[in-house]
Amino acid sequence: MMSNMDSDKEQFLREFGEDYGYPNAPKSIDEIRATEFKRLDRDGLVYLDHAGTTLYSEIQMETIFKGLTTSVYGNPHSQSDSSLASAEIIGEARQQVLDFCNASARDYKCIFTSGATAALKLVGEAFPWSTQSTFMYTMENHNSVLGIREYALSKGATSFAIDIEEAAHDGGGYRSPVSSIKVLQHPVLRRNETTLLEEEPTGNAYNLFAFPSECNFSGSRFSLHLVNTIRDDTERVLEGSPYCKGRWMVLIDAAKGCATKPPDLSKYQADFVVISFYKIFGYPTGLGALIVRTEAAKLLKKSYFSGGTVAASIADIDFVKRREGIEEFFEDGTISFLSIAALHHGFKILNTLSMSAISRHTASLATYVRKILSTLRHGNGVRVCTLYGRSDSKVLYDELGPIISFNLKRPDSSWFGYREVEKLASLSGIQLRTGCFCNPGACAKFLGLSHLDLLSNIKAGHVCWDDHDIVNGKPTGAVRVSFGYMSTFEDAKRLINFIVKSFASLPTQSECIYLSRTRSICFPNEGLKRSTAKYFLRSMTVYPIKSCAGFTVDSWPLTSTGLLHDREWLLKSLSGEILTQKKVPEMCFISTFIDLDLGILFVDSPRCQVKLQIKLRTVSTAGGEELDLYSQRYEVHGYDNEVGIWFSKAVGRPCTLLRCSGSKNSFCPEKGKNKGMCRDVDTKVNFVNGAQLLLISEESVSDLNNRLSSNVQEGIEGPIQVNPMRFRPNLVISGGAPYAEDEWRNLKVGNASFVSLGGCNRCQMINLNPQEGEVRRSREPLATLASYRRVKGTILFGILLRYDNSDEDTDTDSWLQVGQEVHPTTD
Repeated sequence: MMSNMDSDKEQFLREFGEDYGYPNAPKSIDEIRATEFKRLDRDGLVYLDHAGTTLYSEIQMETIFKGLTTSVYGNPHSQSDSSLASAEIIGEARQQVLDFCNASARDYKCIFTSGATAALKLVGEAFPWSTQSTFMYTMENHNSVLGIREYALSKGATSFAIDIEEAAHDGGGYRSPVSSIKVLQHPVLRRNETTLLEEEPTGNAYNLFAFPSECNFSGSRFSLHLVNTIRDDTERVLEGSPYCKGRWMVLIDAAKGCATKPPDLSKYQADFVVISFYKIFGYPTGLGALIVRTEAAKLLKKSYFSGGTVAASIADIDFVKRREGIEEFFEDGTISFLSIAALHHGFKILNTLSMSAISRHTASLATYVRKILSTLRHGNGVRVCTLYGRSDSKVLYDELGPIISFNLKRPDSSWFGYREVEKLASLSGIQLRTGCFCNPGACAKFLGLSHLDLLSNIKAGHVCWDDHDIVNGKPTGAVRVSFGYMSTFEDAKRLINFIVKSFASLPTQSECIYLSRTRSICFPNEGLKRSTAKYFLRSMTVYPIKSCAGFTVDSWPLTSTGLLHDREWLLKSLSGEILTQKKVPEMCFISTFIDLDLGILFVDSPRCQVKLQIKLRTVSTAGGEELDLYSQRYEVHGYDNEVGIWFSKAVGRPCTLLRCSGSKNSFCPEKGKNKGMCRDVDTKVNFVNGAQLLLISEESVSDLNNRLSSNVQEGIEGPIQVNPMRFRPNLVISGGAPYAEDEWRNLKVGNASFVSLGGCNRCQMINLNPQEGEVRRSREPLATLASYRRVKGTILFGILLRYDNSDEDTDTDSWLQVGQEVHPTTD
């Protein structure tokens, strides 16, 4: 029987087979992936952030390094043979860049820069601004383009953003691109109020218009007719605005667009075009280019000079003679000639496949995914995906590029946060990007965010790259996937399957027990039997040193901080960083044991020949200090150098051991997440993340293992089984139905009472699996937990407990004993 993947691919090929997979190239797409991107399949990755950077080919890198190891390239600012070899390869690279954009070497020059941003900065610095100049740009522009505004405004020029729309057209007949464009002008910006236009701008002013060939937020490709329209017919487009006067020059930000559709400068003679090579073929980074029209270059003004830009200078008098070549004049210092030498191999790949084939191939994948996402519905008919950037206008935009930008909705029409989507995608081996992608204008435009919304978001603490993905019920950014020349149907299909499984496949109401008005967790059907179940304490573990291995006990005393000595110590680096398994996974191999009768903490490590012994009643002569951790302030004491040296060897980095001797502030984990989590302001804790104790159910772990066995993700990762200790619990119980503990509000074990503080939010740490002396990273079990234990972006497993000794006799010690019955209450 044909698998779903095979059936879907067959249907996809019937629709897109002529465009997909490079049928006329030496290698098919499957052969390219198998031979040149083996690392993706080896790691089970789906890479979908080609708008951020595309991937370099493994064969490309082998060829580059072979060239570097068989050739000698010297500093091109010399006349030696090795220097001339560099100069020659730089000249060839300049021509390749011009050929890439179909630009004549007579009309255009290629200036190498440290990236597209540096190329834009060069234009902004050197442009002949005056108080009569105007900088106009589309709302859909990268921050690096918006930054040019600072140069314009500082010189007294005017600046404003525009939206471009299709003009109304009466009657039939042919509509030229020029006559069909209408500009909507945003507020005019001037830095110096005293230079407001008291006079009409003269025709001698130089103005600059900037737009992207492809919007990196939405994938909309602007029609390159804009180049000629703005240069030749600005007065009509700006409808008599005083800012239409003077000579207009045009800048195209082609950093994203060049990856699949470079501008044809023989047809659309822009004055400036900026390119970023790592977005085109992955390597090298830190290298870009400014393609500048020869006539426009002569108007640029430059103050600074450097070694490569002058023919002669005199140190102690005001004399400098600059070089006459445009490239030499603007390329400060020694350019990155070894990186430039690598360009040939990247262009060779593109030429072998052809840019038109790359454009068709990536467009077929993007069109397919857009089509599927636009049809997804929840059970109640609500759309799952809101897509951005679609337009039917052929005048304003060419077809969409290989970018898909979207947000996801719940059945109640509230939004899934884009960070939740990103985290879950990463667990599924899918690399994508979220946020505004450094394109604030497009982000605000497509998300419908007003100036008031934006300022409110900033006031609420939202900045780029943070986790504030939903503010006042609105998304602050979006999810973006983008395809590259090596992307496959299988990549697209795994993305679709992930979205359907994680955000569109909803359980029936009979499968869910609602714990509050704001969240639900899904349980197996046998959950109805919980009222008569019996529960027993099966094991107990103490973890003396935070993030190190613990030890199991049959009985153990309780204190006001939970289990006696649990996470009472931690390791701190010399820079002040608290060491955990997230940062130092090898900490799990440091074993611990406390002998209460001897009053000694024993610590052992495979890296240390001698077992360390620390007396519980002895503190080093090191002075006390205070430590802030998880919004809690602790009084701590350290140990002498001998202890620090032992642990430094055990973890492979310099560190010190600290012991908690008291905490000053009240502890309130995950404030506002659950009723009752902050009821007791007198809770005392040691160095814990969430609460005094963590409880795990054997039945819940068993259910998870059953899901892991039956939920092998398309052969990407084999089935695994986990035991309760993977979750680093203090208490493991047995009995009843899986996840019954989620409903508990209180429980009693022997004469000890505990209050449930709610579910434990799990992270990537449970995917670290110590085996045979090394820690292996996996996507499981967190990926499977995310598919059915997710609440508003958090993945819950196990419950957090606070020891409640308020009703106990303070003169009586409470001990927990393995085998004791556990009595929960759910009221």
